[in-house]
Amino acid sequence: MPTPNPAAMDFLLTRRSRPAKTLLAPGPEDAALMPMLTAAARSPDHGKLEPWRFIVLREAAMRRLSGEVAACGVRLGKSDEDIAKAQDAWERSPLCVVVVEVQKDSPKIPAVEQTYSAGAVCLALLNAALASGWGANWLSGWASHDRGFVETALGLASHEKVAGFIHIGTEGAAPPERPRPDLAQITSWVSE
Repeated sequence: MPTPNPAAMDFLLTRRSRPAKTLLAPGPEDAALMPMLTAAARSPDHGKLEPWRFIVLREAAMRRLSGEVAACGVRLGKSDEDIAKAQDAWERSPLCVVVVEVQKDSPKIPAVEQTYSAGAVCLALLNAALASGWGANWLSGWASHDRGFVETALGLASHEKVAGFIHIGTEGAAPPERPRPDLAQITSWVSE
């Protein structure tokens, strides 16, 4: 018979990301962040390849990246509105953890499973931050897919890519609930 964990289940049933634009200083100090990173690193990882790593960005780095995002947007021909929206999260949130997907050569573990593992790390870190009482949001955006930006601004190697930017800070405003999927429309039950 399974042993339920009602508190964990209640958290999962009611969890809600906080928009990055509502995250304020302070963010977690290193001692508070380490358990969150530890929880994220316990994500499913077929083959124990650890196809991901973390870059922790504090406020000064966040402001620098705001300028890098603007330069990237101009280079890509993005509108002023798109650039301002992309910069906003970097200018407001006090901390961001970049989850970097690091593909590893493996004859047994397909690349797509490594990508899924990096995505699982993003969700685990997001949930760990929320469970720790912080506001948090998982973002990516057009700059995260630009090789010039990720290699120059973040120092990624050519075989690495951004799985997600997990912004973490003090919750400035509780978000309203949003519509959730209709399980009857997306679930199939197979008995035979």
